[in-house]
Amino acid sequence: MKALVTGGAGFIGSHLIDALLAKGYEVACIDNFSSGRKEFIEKNLDKIELIEGDLLNRQDIKKALDGCDIVFHLAANPDVRVGAVNPKLHFNNNIIATYNLLEEMREKGVKKIAFTSSSTVYGDATVIPTPEDYGPLIPISLYGASKLAAEALICSYCHTFDMETVIYRFANVVGPRSTHGVIYDFIKKLRANPDELEILGDGTQKKSYLYIDDCIDAMLFGIEKAKERVEIFNIGSEDWVEVKEIADIVSQEMGLKPEYRFTGGINGRGWKGDVKFMRLDISKLKNLGWKPKYGSREAIRMTAKWLIEEIE
Repeated sequence: MKALVTGGAGFIGSHLIDALLAKGYEVACIDNFSSGRKEFIEKNLDKIELIEGDLLNRQDIKKALDGCDIVFHLAANPDVRVGAVNPKLHFNNNIIATYNLLEEMREKGVKKIAFTSSSTVYGDATVIPTPEDYGPLIPISLYGASKLAAEALICSYCHTFDMETVIYRFANVVGPRSTHGVIYDFIKKLRANPDELEILGDGTQKKSYLYIDDCIDAMLFGIEKAKERVEIFNIGSEDWVEVKEIADIVSQEMGLKPEYRFTGGINGRGWKGDVKFMRLDISKLKNLGWKPKYGSREAIRMTAKWLIEEIE
């Protein structure tokens, strides 16, 4: 089979390309390199078809879809916080881009799409761990809204134009090649000032963290096990951890003992749209035979070790 990975030079996309090649797929990658990095796919450049293009340009998509059987749609603006500053970024890169892709898939007759959504679609869930059938879905960030809008578009195209989808709702994915997020931010801040660490919010935000290897395993497992026209899977770890503990782990790995300074944020949240408590119910995938190898703390510590070596 030939797979197109949108956003394939990004953190998750580049790991997915590694795994797809190992499974014998032909792979095409489209990326505009706004957040993706060429060095993440450098070792595979002679094995994949790379289209330096944008999902806002329909001609680029048309070219990228040539001969493809399935699309793994990962391209998006990944920064949740930016929505409060520039809402149009999420609208264009997450919603319009998805519409353009679906239209070109419809015209080319490409029938399968796997989509990386997010736990942010659940908003401030009142049921934790949160199952896939939780509702109503009331996202509190523009990022969450854009992911939910993309889900709705994909579902409607599947039912209207006889397509199939697997939608993955991720917890916080961490690991080598990550380029943003709380671990990355803490290391950057401690590099600048080893004596003090600013922590957004009140430090009691509690969330689930998933190591990248587990994430990719679950994605490929979900594709194999999907039975419905629209199949939705939560992907996360089985525990969760407070932001203050993440600060402790990063500080330990850097050999530092900084003073913590909490910003207080909005009702203890790090920023507008920050979901304070998030843990996903992953029993649907577990009942099919998948489970994560790593817990949140292991995932955070392994990621911190890698990033400390990489970040100047």
